[in-house]
Amino acid sequence: MVRIAIIGCGYWGPNLLRNLWTIPDCEVRTACDSKPERLEHMARLYAGIRTTTDVGDVIDDPEIDAVVVATPVHSHFGIAKNLIKAGKHTFVEKPLAASTAEAAELVRLSEEQNVVLMVGHTFVYSPPVRRMKELIDSGTIGEVLYISSRRLNLGLFQTDINVAWDLGPHDISIILYLLGSEPCTVSCQGVDHFNTGIEDVTTMSLVFPRGEFVSIQNSWLDPRKIREMTIVGTEKMIVYDDTEPIEKVRIYDKHVCVPPHYDTYAEFHFSYHYGDIAIPYIQMVEPLKVEAQHFLDCISGGTTCMSSGREGLRVVEILERTTESLRADGALISLNAGVSREEEVRV
Repeated sequence: MVRIAIIGCGYWGPNLLRNLWTIPDCEVRTACDSKPERLEHMARLYAGIRTTTDVGDVIDDPEIDAVVVATPVHSHFGIAKNLIKAGKHTFVEKPLAASTAEAAELVRLSEEQNVVLMVGHTFVYSPPVRRMKELIDSGTIGEVLYISSRRLNLGLFQTDINVAWDLGPHDISIILYLLGSEPCTVSCQGVDHFNTGIEDVTTMSLVFPRGEFVSIQNSWLDPRKIREMTIVGTEKMIVYDDTEPIEKVRIYDKHVCVPPHYDTYAEFHFSYHYGDIAIPYIQMVEPLKVEAQHFLDCISGGTTCMSSGREGLRVVEILERTTESLRADGALISLNAGVSREEEVRV
């Protein structure tokens, strides 16, 4: 039995608490939040749960084995660092920290203390995303040429991070998982319409070592909620729409045909292959529940963490480079990446 506490019961924390509460091999003992009214609400929903407004109560409690941190990004490092030093397995909502230096320090400490450090990259636990990974790895769509991702909605405006840091981690973590490598370069442009220095609309571009081009658009200023990703391969194309209730993944048997040889420009003509659209059946399970169970499995041992601290570090490094690009009017920024994810990241 893993005894768990959760710090942060505002927007996302209650969703994590709800899923952990239903898992038989864990006990959610304590909920912590700075607002007493939120704790009162949690106490009404979950009979017997302890509540506190003091993070120190969680850190110092010897009966708590693991902690979920769902607080604002600027507080992630300080809270997680103290939890890890106290020997507690720690789950941190995305992004892992506010800088590469902070994320690297958390990774170092967790390995030194031999505790699990996991990041809330929820979509790598999503059945549709896992099916897309299978399609890419099996060669079904051929070589990936480019990926276009749009994650847009009206709000929720954040005060400590821009929209790329808020919504972008979802897209970046999915793409790193699908491609199995890290980008070589990143560039980003955006606009801060309401809060100076906090962009509410951004577009970032990533280039990967095999030539894959990725475009990610994030916005808090769109009239519709859009969660869509298009993956274009040399043989087939995939459209993933997470707002669809059932048919989330569609496989289009379409591609561009390049003539194998030609003697003159007049003979050079692209042709286009049009085939059927396939909609695979995908058994849907709430990704948060899979993610919560995976955290417990990692604590129990024998399971490799899919969204470990090192994965969180990779995402934070990309986000930090997007900020550099934003401040340099969209300049192309190199990353010390471009390697397979199986290789170790030095921290």
